[in-house]
Amino acid sequence: MSDTRWLTDQQLKTWLRLEAVVELLPGALDAQLIKDAGLTHFEYLVLAKLSESPERALRMTQLAASTNATLPRLSHVVSRLEKRGYVERTSCSDDRRVTIARLTEEGWQKVVESAPGHVANVRHYVIDQLSSEQVDQLFAITERLLNTLDPDNRLEARR
Repeated sequence: MSDTRWLTDQQLKTWLRLEAVVELLPGALDAQLIKDAGLTHFEYLVLAKLSESPERALRMTQLAASTNATLPRLSHVVSRLEKRGYVERTSCSDDRRVTIARLTEEGWQKVVESAPGHVANVRHYVIDQLSSEQVDQLFAITERLLNTLDPDNRLEARR
C-alpha cells in the first residue's frame, strides 16, 4: 500500500470534524422535529419535497431519488404519512404502473406549521454559528463536494 495518499494531520482533523457533524446533525434535526411536530426529519423532508413540487405531487421514484431513499424505505414512510392524513397515493393517469405521492391539505398545513421550528433549528446548529463569509465558504465547499457526490443533482440541492 505504498501508493496510499494518507491524510496530513490537518486533513485528518478536518475530516474527523466533518464526519462528526455529518453524524450529529441528523439527530439534532430529528429531536426538534419529533418534539415540536411529531415528525422525523426524513418525514419532514418528504413532506417538504412534495410541498415544493408542482401540484404538490411527485412520482414515488422521483421522490425517492430526491430524498436519497430506496423505494421500500420511502414506501414505508409514505404509508405512515398516509395514515396520518398528510399524503395520498394515486396511480398516474398516463401510466398505471406509476404511483404518485400527493400532499394533502392537512399535509400542507403540517409543513406550514413545522417549517418555522425547523428553520430555527437549522439556524441554531449551522447558520447562526457562522459569519456571512463562512456561510459563503460553506456554500462553495458543499457545492464542490456535491459536484462529485451528486453530479446529476438527484437530490436537487443545487437549484
